[in-house]
Amino acid sequence: MVGINFLNYMDRYIGAAASPLIQKEFHLSDGQVGLLGSAFLLVYAVAAVPFGYWADRGVRKTVVGVGVAIWSLATLFTGFARNFTQLFLSRAVLGIGEAGYYPAGTSMLSDYFPKDQRARSMSIWGAGSTLGIAVGFAGGGYIAEKFGWRSAFFFAAVPGILFALLAFGLREPLRGSAESVGRAVQKTSEAGLRTFLDLLRIPTLRATILSQTLLYFVLASNAFWLPIVLTRRFNLSVSRAGLLAGVVLVAGGLIGTLAGGWIADRRALKHAAGHLEVGIAGFLLGSVFITIALLAPMNVGPIPVFIPAFGLAVVCLYLYSGPFTAVAQNVVSPGLRASAVTMLLFVSHVFGDSHSTFDVGWISDRIGSLQGALLITSPTLLIVAAIIAATGLRSVSRDVQKMEDDWAARPALAAPAVP
Repeated sequence: MVGINFLNYMDRYIGAAASPLIQKEFHLSDGQVGLLGSAFLLVYAVAAVPFGYWADRGVRKTVVGVGVAIWSLATLFTGFARNFTQLFLSRAVLGIGEAGYYPAGTSMLSDYFPKDQRARSMSIWGAGSTLGIAVGFAGGGYIAEKFGWRSAFFFAAVPGILFALLAFGLREPLRGSAESVGRAVQKTSEAGLRTFLDLLRIPTLRATILSQTLLYFVLASNAFWLPIVLTRRFNLSVSRAGLLAGVVLVAGGLIGTLAGGWIADRRALKHAAGHLEVGIAGFLLGSVFITIALLAPMNVGPIPVFIPAFGLAVVCLYLYSGPFTAVAQNVVSPGLRASAVTMLLFVSHVFGDSHSTFDVGWISDRIGSLQGALLITSPTLLIVAAIIAATGLRSVSRDVQKMEDDWAARPALAAPAVP
């Protein structure tokens, strides 16, 4: 599962690393380059709805395998694109495949690990995404510059096809098998349109989804535009910009992701709101360091400034990953956990990052500064995200208890039951 998550994000960010060369070959504006990122994210959000429903009612490992196969083939065909339309369509299909993986994968992991270990397990799983972003930037940028940008996509597609085959052999856990109350079941029939929409009535889940909607805007826009920012601000080559972005992202992302899960699980033993508190702190500190990184020079004399500020921003922004995923799963019935992830993906991508890369590119075209466009959006949205997440602090304990009481009281609704 960690390996699949690695490929999930590597395939996304190879496109960002190769974007300076793609932009040059097809004579694209910043807005058009941003639109390629938006094509993936918007389709990803919409396609998550049917895949999430399938995951909550069907065999999750099959959903995962199908999703990985689709996105790997889409990555392969991106390398054959000969115009902007073909690029746009191939990146859009990538979103269909990745939408099949994340809801089903999150639900499976929640049934592998109990509540008191869930933030750490989600963080380890999330570490695969951090490595994938780093390799996508560094490896994708290097291969794109040395062998052509098309080769970078071919490089990413082959292991994906292999992991798609391996996914069908994953162990399918019983739903609710890691819960301390209620019965573990093989199949449930809770998922449906009404129950899907009712998920937004859970205050804690609503707070995490809305705050992550703003966070995803910041993460996607900064990650997508980072290689171009580095080439423009510091005159770095495509490969050096990708390498620098990749190294700092993997170091900061791994530290933030793993530390966030560990800190949150320990804090949640005494404070039910511990998972949310860790993410909120990360949002606020991240808004400070991302501002410094966007304004700072590479060095002040012999003292590096940009890289430490950028690295600390990455650490802070990734603290939320395991804790927010865990708390969102903790407040939702095991029979609806893929649906909860689907709701997150739909809301956060449609209203958050699906248009973020285009929005920043559009602002850049208007004000003549990509750096300025990121400064306008990033710190402000992170502060608002922290405020929204804080609305869930009072409700989290009540929502977790309600989920456990409901699950324990209705084993008859989930069939067939397993003793």
